[in-house]
Order: sequence, then C-alpha cells, then structure tokens
Amino acid sequence: MLAAGFGWMTAGTAELVRAAERVYENDFQKLAVGPAPEEFLVLEGDFTVKQDGDNKFLELPGAPLDTFGVLFGPTEKEGLAVAAQIFGTGKGRRFPTFAVGLSGGGGYKLQVSPAKKLVEIYRGDAVKTTVPFEWESGKWTLLKLQVEKLKSGAWKVSGKVWNAGQSEPANPTIVFEDKEEPLSGRASIWGSPYSGTPLRFDDLVVSRAGSKP
Repeated sequence: MLAAGFGWMTAGTAELVRAAERVYENDFQKLAVGPAPEEFLVLEGDFTVKQDGDNKFLELPGAPLDTFGVLFGPTEKEGLAVAAQIFGTGKGRRFPTFAVGLSGGGGYKLQVSPAKKLVEIYRGDAVKTTVPFEWESGKWTLLKLQVEKLKSGAWKVSGKVWNAGQSEPANPTIVFEDKEEPLSGRASIWGSPYSGTPLRFDDLVVSRAGSKP
C-alpha cells in the first residue's frame, strides 16, 4: 500500500518536503519489527513497529480501550510543525480517535474524533475549538499541527487534516489563537482505539513552522 520513504505524498508535496527545514523524521523503514524505538518516550500503550507488505509503521493495539501517546523529536514551545499519517477503522457504531501534538504531553493536540464528526484542537484536556469533519474508515489520514508566535504576542495554533493521495490543503482546517504562552515540550502522537481495532502511525515529521513537512 505505502512505499518506503513517505510514499503517501504526491510529487508536488514531495518536492516541498525536500525543501522543508526538518528537525526530525521517522518512516520506520529502517527499524526492526518489534518494540517502539528507544528515541520515543512512550507515555502509555503497547506501541510496536509492525510491517504490512513493504511498509513499516508504529501500531497501537485495539485493546485496552484508553488513550495512549508517544513523545518524539526536539523540545521547543513554538515555531514547529508536526505531521503524521494515521490509519484506523470503525466497527459498527464504535470509532477510534487519534491526534498529533506539540508542546509535550499537556500541550496542544490536533484530534480527529470520528464519532463526533469533528476535528478538534485541545490544550491539555480542554477543547479549544472544533470544526465539522467526515472521516473515512480504512484510509490513511494526514494530520499537520503547527504553533507560531504572532506579533501581537499571542500564539496561532493551526491544523490541517486531509486524506492520503490528496494534496495538502492551502488553508488550515482549523485555527485557534491562544493568549497563554505554550509550554516547552516534544511533539507527539495519540490514539484511542475505541473501535477495538488497531491504530497505525507512519511518516512522522517535525519541521519549522511554515514549511510543509
């Protein structure tokens, strides 16, 4: 399904990626199948590197039904973007939730919540803003979150969500302006396998905000 080396990207997006100022990337292709890489800080969850055909990815099992996360990349409070693609499936009326994050475990999260048909921005456990979104089960979904300091002294937190095979949207899917200073922390991925089926995470990139990771 996916090729090695960020195979989900269109040619145009791939060209932009080569020009981006990346500070971290991991497509799991060079890793052995087994435990999560030592560079990851696993907060909770049995994350393991799995393989399907020629593609490798990080997988969170479908049980237990809770929220689990992993921290990775450099520790900063602003000026970064994180991107990843995530694969999940619904089962009956049960759906997973999944997210990418910045500013550590208690920082910002860009979350897809299929049961609510929403994309949400969280700060810690608090929902800051939402927009409608129709998620497609059984397809890779791309998420990008970035935090930038504005001249006004506030911080712009913006997120994009789109399906694999599509070009990155020109405009953000969701935006939140925060007047409270972010904490310093690492990027993150999060999953809640409420459908009882595994979640897969791939092509993790942290880059300077404003570039296209």
